Amino acid sequence: MQSAYEIEVLRPAELTPQRMARWSALQQGAPELDTPYLSPGWARAVEKVQGPRSPRVAVVRQDGRDVAFLPAAVVGQTAMPLGAPMCDYQALVAEPGLEIDPRELVNALGVARFDFSHMLADRAPFAAYARGQVTSHVVDVCGGYGAYQAERKAAGVGLIKDCDRKRRRVEREVAEPVFTAFSRSEAAFDQLIAWKRAQFRATGQTDIFAAGWTRALLKQLFASRDPDFGAVLFTLHFGDRLAAVQLNLRGRRTIHAWIIGHDPELERHSPGLLLFQDILRWMDETPFDRLDLGPGDVRFKRELANAGVSIAHGFVGLPSTATLARAAVYEVRRAVESLPLGPVSELPGKAMRRLDQWRGLRGS
Repeated sequence: MQSAYEIEVLRPAELTPQRMARWSALQQGAPELDTPYLSPGWARAVEKVQGPRSPRVAVVRQDGRDVAFLPAAVVGQTAMPLGAPMCDYQALVAEPGLEIDPRELVNALGVARFDFSHMLADRAPFAAYARGQVTSHVVDVCGGYGAYQAERKAAGVGLIKDCDRKRRRVEREVAEPVFTAFSRSEAAFDQLIAWKRAQFRATGQTDIFAAGWTRALLKQLFASRDPDFGAVLFTLHFGDRLAAVQLNLRGRRTIHAWIIGHDPELERHSPGLLLFQDILRWMDETPFDRLDLGPGDVRFKRELANAGVSIAHGFVGLPSTATLARAAVYEVRRAVESLPLGPVSELPGKAMRRLDQWRGLRGS
């Protein structure tokens, strides 16, 4: 029989080096947890830019040992993923076989409800509280780029062939493409943010960089020299002209595509896609063998990906008005999504995501 456990709630900065190491060890023990968002480095980085008010880590202890870690942002009577909406994965980082009621985690955090949006769908104990799930697209190149290219061709995917053709056209019509990994160019970093903000304005999306802490987070991670955690910049130039940039997070084996952008005047040459191809080729000479593209039903993700991870949205609540309110919203969403209303059926889900994004961007 599993012995009793206790839950201690700390600020990320209060974690000792020994506890940070224990968290990292638990994360490294499960391949599906190899994402920067589930590392102690992410929790520390978010607290540095948001301040100490809301970031927390619930630490589960059993038999005198730390056996699980759950980072969260606590705001009033609710909790949500730490660093949301900048955080693409959530999970309880725990010893295999740990049995714990997630409502006890919610109670320990001192809130009535924990909302999640990108929870690893197959990981206990939150799977039972999922209200829906989507696929996060992953490119696995553990056999090398050549084997990956052959596999995509055999699957009838023409995107890689299109990249080769577009690259030859760039060489003829523009200039030689020049790829740089782990660039330290501050000018390229600033241009990426400018491109993304212009894209948000043009498409009517929320400008996530209007919140000061999100820009500070990117700058902090870009400047980091931590060998185990941080952000890395990849650039593609056409000759001397900057064509595409990606600021990605890194795990032990995984590069996670995070902030990506390209020169809109070069759209016809697909510089963003060519940069993805260059990153996959570059990975042959590195310890990295997974490129996580994240969720999103877009063609380039579907066709580049040869693997996927199921992520879930939902909530865990204690008896409270806050829990009843979230349950009611989900019931409306479920009812509308079940109707044959075309794009109208998607409106409640979009509204929930927009509200959760706003809540996360407040950062406190």
